[in-house]
Amino acid sequence: MKNIFKFLFLLTFAVTLFSCDNEDQELLTISPKGAGEITSPEAGTVYILNPEEDQTNSIFTMTWNSADYDVPTAITYVVEFAKAGTSFAEPFTAGSTSNTFFSLNIGEFNGAAVSAGLTPFTQENLDIRITSTVGKLGSTPQVSEAITISVKAFTTDLPTIAVPGNHQGWNPTNAPLLASSGFGKTDYVGYVWLDGGHKFIAPNETGGFFWGNTDWGWDGINAGILVATDEKDLVAVAGFYFITADTNKLTYKETAVSWGIIGSATPTGWDSDTDLVYNPATKTLSVNINLIPGKFKFRGNNEWGAFDLGTVDADGLLQNGGDLTFDGAAGNYRVVLDLSNPRAYTFTLTPN
Repeated sequence: MKNIFKFLFLLTFAVTLFSCDNEDQELLTISPKGAGEITSPEAGTVYILNPEEDQTNSIFTMTWNSADYDVPTAITYVVEFAKAGTSFAEPFTAGSTSNTFFSLNIGEFNGAAVSAGLTPFTQENLDIRITSTVGKLGSTPQVSEAITISVKAFTTDLPTIAVPGNHQGWNPTNAPLLASSGFGKTDYVGYVWLDGGHKFIAPNETGGFFWGNTDWGWDGINAGILVATDEKDLVAVAGFYFITADTNKLTYKETAVSWGIIGSATPTGWDSDTDLVYNPATKTLSVNINLIPGKFKFRGNNEWGAFDLGTVDADGLLQNGGDLTFDGAAGNYRVVLDLSNPRAYTFTLTPN
């Protein structure tokens, strides 16, 4: 009986070992036999992306034939985008899937195209390809033949220039920014605390701000005139300024602005402002004030005119004109006005 048990144990061990050997052999025999071929979209397909359309609408669907690894196995496919002509030197991964199809909505497709290097609002060619791999470690990669499509992408980010200077240690990488009204526009504006010499500097091709980029300063002779060669430092007495700069017309203007809150909701009504104080650490203006239900707005330089923020748009950003309404409980509030993000001004009212 003992011999029978020993025989059965050895037989079971041998079968298990043989099975493991077979499994290892199957893993070792996986070999690339053919990359997946892209079946859609067709090469030359044109996509015009519209920022006004619902960004969740589907617009891009890609399909391909299954890659061949000679044996049945799970395959992971990675969809890669690259600006045409770059030979996928720095491809952007648009997504990965175990299926042989892949879809993007307008927002996703636009983001991927821009991330791959396409210039917004310019119709340019985009190369796409599929890389297939097997296993958890992504082994045995196979790369499909690329196809080229044409895409006109967009951006909702406003172009910016930086304002490095004595006010922040002459460091372009963390300098405050001015923003233009739209892509391709050169009408830059913004609020900046200045203290002495400063310049305006453009981003490089990757959007970074560094010395060596194009920079503008005063021409040394004419007030309000910019030059990009032999420029002098712009100079301002310490204070909070509204800056306008046109890098095409080569003009600029810097206006010192003191901000306050005014209205029937405030202690002095519409007769006078309660001043806000600038905090360089937070780059905001603020004050503690007693408020009652009523109208109010933010006003610059204690006068009616250019600096008048009293309307909130659909995005919650302050706009010129109109009156804001305070409908909370009467009491003391911390009012904070944030003008640090050019063309995207906000405020908060917080009970003390």
